[in-house]
Amino acid sequence: MAERTPGPRPGDPRPGPEVPARPSEILIVEDQLELVRALDINLRARHYSVLTARTGRAALAAAASHPPDAIILDLGLPDIDGTEVIVELRRWYRAPIIVLSGRTSPGDKIGALDVGADDYVTKPFAMAELLARLRAALRRDESGLAQDQPRQVIIGRWLVDLTAHQVRRAREDGEGAGGADGAGGADGGSGVAGVTLRLTPTEWRILTILLDRPGQLVGSAQILTGVWGAGFQQRTGYLRFHMARLRRKLEDNPARPRHLLTEPGMGYRYQP
Repeated sequence: MAERTPGPRPGDPRPGPEVPARPSEILIVEDQLELVRALDINLRARHYSVLTARTGRAALAAAASHPPDAIILDLGLPDIDGTEVIVELRRWYRAPIIVLSGRTSPGDKIGALDVGADDYVTKPFAMAELLARLRAALRRDESGLAQDQPRQVIIGRWLVDLTAHQVRRAREDGEGAGGADGAGGADGGSGVAGVTLRLTPTEWRILTILLDRPGQLVGSAQILTGVWGAGFQQRTGYLRFHMARLRRKLEDNPARPRHLLTEPGMGYRYQP
């Protein structure tokens, strides 16, 4: 069961120079009570608001009911593994997730990062380092949110609006540099500006993952996990099929895509 802890109390240490301009809420997912207490004291002393959960299911429920600004997550939870929590969260949650775990093997670190963790800190740890990593993650998230407004991009002749969940034709056939290709219309419907294009729920999920990370390489395993779940990391054929459909629908020339790019053996990239 998730527990909300109050803000600073009389007698707590005075906050340092890193007091956030707006109090950020941090969800701590950890079953070791002494560690939870230490994290709670240090975060509240710096004017963060703190919510705690001792199990993976409690964490998912807490995040769904009141999405925090960041999550500090242990992997060794009593009910479900922390990597499964990350997978479920990344279906909808975009804010930073910092793993705080006693697992030190490269495989554990890579696995957590591949399914969507933003950072990985091993136990035992220095509190000052963890807090610095948290501040850095929150800064990156705030910068990304600012860049996401408005959440609209142009791919070929199409305007993709992630907020409205709509794709509509931004220009008519023959307009702009892409018009001479004569391709990009197998699934595109009418060439009249303003016409909408239907994407399937799976295509929307893949496209959102890529467009949320402009210019960045997104690993195939990360996309497969985010769309289908942890058991589908090797089903690269699923991803190739849906990426081909997205290119046929959106790119001016699907055979020579300019925006939805394949990085052979690694993953995919949205190039603005």
